[in-house]
Amino acid sequence: MDIFTIRLGKKKVFILFLLLFVSGPALFSQIPLKKKPEPPLTRILFIFDCSKSMSGKWNSDKKINIARQFLASTVDSLQHVRHVEMALRVFGHQSPVPPQDCSDSRLEVPFRPNNAAAIKNILSYLIPKGTTPIARSLALAPKDFPPCDNCRNVIVLITDGIEACDGDPCAVSRDLQKKGIILRPFVIGIGEDPAFRKTYNCVGRYYDAADEKEFNNVLKVVIREALNRTTAQVNLLDSYGNPTETNVNMTFYDMVSGKVMANFYQTINNRGNPDTIYLDPLVTYRLVVNTLPPVTVDSIRVYPRKHTIIPVDAPQGSLKVTSSNTFRDNMVVVRRHNGKDIVNVQKINDKERYITGKYDINVLVLPRMKVTVEIKQSTTTTVEIPQPGLVNIFFPKEGYGSLYQLTPNGQEWVTNLKENVTLQSLNLLPGNYIVVYRPRYSKSIEYTREKKFKLESGQSLTIRFF
Repeated sequence: MDIFTIRLGKKKVFILFLLLFVSGPALFSQIPLKKKPEPPLTRILFIFDCSKSMSGKWNSDKKINIARQFLASTVDSLQHVRHVEMALRVFGHQSPVPPQDCSDSRLEVPFRPNNAAAIKNILSYLIPKGTTPIARSLALAPKDFPPCDNCRNVIVLITDGIEACDGDPCAVSRDLQKKGIILRPFVIGIGEDPAFRKTYNCVGRYYDAADEKEFNNVLKVVIREALNRTTAQVNLLDSYGNPTETNVNMTFYDMVSGKVMANFYQTINNRGNPDTIYLDPLVTYRLVVNTLPPVTVDSIRVYPRKHTIIPVDAPQGSLKVTSSNTFRDNMVVVRRHNGKDIVNVQKINDKERYITGKYDINVLVLPRMKVTVEIKQSTTTTVEIPQPGLVNIFFPKEGYGSLYQLTPNGQEWVTNLKENVTLQSLNLLPGNYIVVYRPRYSKSIEYTREKKFKLESGQSLTIRFF
């Protein structure tokens, strides 16, 4: 703009300032704000039984007519629901029996927006003919779901029979869930066959539809559960059983697939309660509370339209290892008392929270400082490292040397000394020490020498081997 071509001077500064002042709000209002993350796309694959048995009479009409009528009504109701797509796979509709065609399964309508009319059109022309290849239909389902980064893949199987071919629907379903391809399927059994529940419980969540009215109700329940998230809260309990622990990340895993489903930083809300989270009721969860060390709770289930409280024992206190500036960059290795696994590597002068209990800490100074501490609820356990001293060790020639601390039980190794220098300086904790040395090129063990010394806090000491 012309205003930016004004020559340098006070007027230019004033005009530029005025321009920014006037247009500033408008300019900043154009900066896009970070949007809330989009909810996942729920993709529902209806696997529909069109085998010969579906032509049988059931209540007021044939099974196929009742089932397609209610399914058509359902897809109509889902047509304009946001973040939902549908697809239709049909089996038993291409090849009549006999003979038995166990490959008779086809994706008739793939996933795409606004395809309710296409699904209803296919349903209206279906004629029951063939067999019941349920395992094969489930095994083909992964190809029905296009790749997607933020999707929930749900299968709703509607059938009046059990597997008629050689497949194992339970094994196929378990494999698909373990790979994280689908969530646990819904199975709606048409009719009153008591064998259905026993057969399909291992495939997914099974629902009986003993009559056509119940079929309609069950279908509505299944769709509601397939779409709805439900509320929960995680109560991180302190040593007194109160949900006061907070500000720690919680990771929810699908117990079947091992896939990470959600991360939440536990928060106490404005009312003083653990804040509400939303979880998928189709998943059985493993919860890992990422404390030090982590706390794990398995087999967590949440239920639609029910607020679930998940209690977790996670009492915490803090540990701080303090030192003078000499050791400010050193680290502390923390393990459970008498445990082998490292819980944390903590920097000196930093403070970290741990689950209450006893811990063995190994301070990486010279010599190693080993202390057992107890972390208590909501308190800070402090370990102070004694002020070190400085020792300068002079050798007449390059050689082999090592430093030991003298103890009531003898001597304990502290560190090996460098072979290619004649002067070494070490910051050591106060104590009694011995240096053992032999020149590099000496050919006799009799050239081994040793010197003992005592070092106090803040002291500077020189040890010479000549």
